[in-house]
Amino acid sequence: MENLSDVNEALLKRSLDPSLEYRQNGVFKRRRFCRTRSAPLVDYLRAEVNGSVSNQYSESLDYTLRPSLKKVAAYLSIYLGVGTICFYAIRYQISGKKTNPIVDALYFCMVTMTTVGYGDLVPKSSLAKLLACAFVFSGMALGGLILSNGADYLVEKQEALVVRALHMRKKMGPSDIIKEIDAHKTGYKLVLVLVFLAILFISGTIFLNLVEGLDFIDAFYCVCVTISTLGYGDRSFSTEGGRIFAVLWILTSTISLGLFFLYIAELNTEKRRKALVKRVLNRPLTNVDLEAADIDEDGTVGAAEFVLYKLKEMGKITQEDISLVLEEFQVLDIDQSGTLSLSDITLAQSSATQVALQTSDKKAPP
Repeated sequence: MENLSDVNEALLKRSLDPSLEYRQNGVFKRRRFCRTRSAPLVDYLRAEVNGSVSNQYSESLDYTLRPSLKKVAAYLSIYLGVGTICFYAIRYQISGKKTNPIVDALYFCMVTMTTVGYGDLVPKSSLAKLLACAFVFSGMALGGLILSNGADYLVEKQEALVVRALHMRKKMGPSDIIKEIDAHKTGYKLVLVLVFLAILFISGTIFLNLVEGLDFIDAFYCVCVTISTLGYGDRSFSTEGGRIFAVLWILTSTISLGLFFLYIAELNTEKRRKALVKRVLNRPLTNVDLEAADIDEDGTVGAAEFVLYKLKEMGKITQEDISLVLEEFQVLDIDQSGTLSLSDITLAQSSATQVALQTSDKKAPP
């Protein structure tokens, strides 16, 4: 058996110095940061600071983010494709002002999905009504999927542009943009969605005025009742060109309004969280706090214990989270030394392998 004394060394050899550099063999080297799924743009800008975006970043981005966007696009394509085929097949069971049969079927599918429901096209048979019921609920679910994945990610991609635009007079490098985005992330998302909504309001009003022939008041009124999904039906897209435009415009406008209210809620939550963090950090410590922070009950509070206690007070972690992590630590700490070494990890893996083999032997038929 291999001598485990050769691997009895600390897992973390580097200093806990929070600076970006560490000294090894007399040479200063930059630490390498691990990217998380929650911060793709930040990592992109860090790579930009070092010169250019690496292939590794692009490959990881493809693996973590693009599959989600592809799934959303695939679901949307399937939904609209199936809906268009179904409503085209029963087009004679739908009453109202009609243009091109395929365009009308796609348009009817979109106003059903977004719950706009103008009433300019209405199902009149039992089959058409049942199909509309099925497509409205599946469309609402798909809208939530788009809202939580595709649209949110596309907004995040433009955050750097917003920061640069709002600070045009300042010379901001990539690292400054990172700090600014981290500090006001939700606020910049809200600004972006407001810009998108303004563009959609203007483009929709102009289009309805020029193509549908509505005056500016009626055009603006139609835009408002569409984006808010009221859909009274007294004003709608009635021409073939208007309905082609409406298919994309209605989807983006209703999703943008949903994001707008979502980011307002997030901003309010973020403000409350920051206020709680400030209150926790400024509150004077008492003996009760020290006793609660002393996890190992040795009479002293180390840096790690203090950090965990403060994070728990801020609501970022719970006592259950701490207990679960401590249980895993105790399982891995084979020699019960209070620290993890390579020998502990090796022994733990060996024990896990033996348990797995014994379990498989018991399950195997005689």
